[in-house]
Amino acid sequence: MNTLSFEVVGARVEPYAVQPTITLELGVTASEGLLVHAVALQCQIRVEPQRRRYTPDEAVHLVELFGEPSRWGETMRPFLWTHVNTTVAGFTGSTVVELAVPCTYDMEVAGTKYLHALAPNGEIPLLLLFSGTMFARDGTAAGVSVTPVAWHEDASFRLPTQLWRDMMDRYFPNGGWVNVSRPVLDSLARFKTRRALATWDQTLEALLKEAGEDL
Repeated sequence: MNTLSFEVVGARVEPYAVQPTITLELGVTASEGLLVHAVALQCQIRVEPQRRRYTPDEAVHLVELFGEPSRWGETMRPFLWTHVNTTVAGFTGSTVVELAVPCTYDMEVAGTKYLHALAPNGEIPLLLLFSGTMFARDGTAAGVSVTPVAWHEDASFRLPTQLWRDMMDRYFPNGGWVNVSRPVLDSLARFKTRRALATWDQTLEALLKEAGEDL
């Protein structure tokens, strides 16, 4: 049977992308005797949070996503992180392709909330699910066949949390991004003006201090 198998063999931060991007190095292996002309590859990347343990501090930050830890057995389920596509050039045996994974620091996105909550010395359990179309020729056949990438092919990978943090520090040095509604932004601006505060950091710090929250 003409099949492909997949394995993530490495990961790195893409330093000069338009937006924060992690590049996964994806090893692709073809079954024996298969001459692959090209593969239009689609990949769904899911986070599997139930596949790791969490520190007490991480647990506090994950309450918004999964509720209290006592309920995690029911609430902590895999969730979609992103979809990415790539084209695999022709090869025989095996090859390594780059899978660019764009990321966001939008704290309204569940994936960002989860990643932001993790300690830098941890790992992010990922599952990559593949689909797409393969153009290939069996060594014994004359023509090129067009076949779907087997739906059951997948690859697990534990992405270091520090890699994600390094990426965000590169694109948002010592900062982050929070989306607020226009009325809230207008209210913040009025508060900032009344208090003669120079920056948005000072504005939020003043509000946190009034609320009795430690920085």
